[in-house]
Amino acid sequence: MSATEMTAAGIRTGDDVVVPAFGGAEVAGAVRAVGARPVFADIDPLSFCLSPSSVEAALTDRTVAIAPVHLFGHPADMVCLHEVAQRRGLRVVEPDNGPSVISVDGARRRQFADYLERRLRGVVIPTVALGVQHEFTEYVVRVPGNGRPDRDAFKRALRARGVACYVPVKNPAHRTAEFRTDVWLPESERAADETLALPMETSMTKRELHRLVSACNGLGGLLMDAAC
Repeated sequence: MSATEMTAAGIRTGDDVVVPAFGGAEVAGAVRAVGARPVFADIDPLSFCLSPSSVEAALTDRTVAIAPVHLFGHPADMVCLHEVAQRRGLRVVEPDNGPSVISVDGARRRQFADYLERRLRGVVIPTVALGVQHEFTEYVVRVPGNGRPDRDAFKRALRARGVACYVPVKNPAHRTAEFRTDVWLPESERAADETLALPMETSMTKRELHRLVSACNGLGGLLMDAAC
């Protein structure tokens, strides 16, 4: 989302705009670029998208808009966000739908996601809200920490086995140098500590998917046991 889109949405200098802390750095930058102030709200722990209840808690007397983000292919709860906006007299800056996915590729990603859902153990697989079509532009799991950096150990171990996994959001925006605030947003903090994106290229073969599952399941059980 760009500053031009913010300007087109009527965002002006001195306005406050509520944005997600987790995965919201780009939209926060667009808000600041037009002279407005990004106000960070927490995420829903299942979808990783902006939480409507957290939006309500983040509103100020200068808030004019809500700017959600569709994250990892899961859409934000636009129905509830629009309800909050209507009730409080705010605008909703419609989020970018992300990179366009050719229908064949989208269907293949969902097929891969179904395969992983049935077989992965030792990690928390993505949750899809009822009635929502997840595009799985990124396949993001959680590796619970239990007070230990299990996600980072898991990532290193998987990469040592040739699995090109990565941390999708290293820091929530409100913990970065550019936007640092003292607000405590527990779900965003936890997601930044626990999430890991597994490879989901549409060119992957069934053998490669099986190898991914085997690596995750073998390591996941060991790490979960060690954390107990």
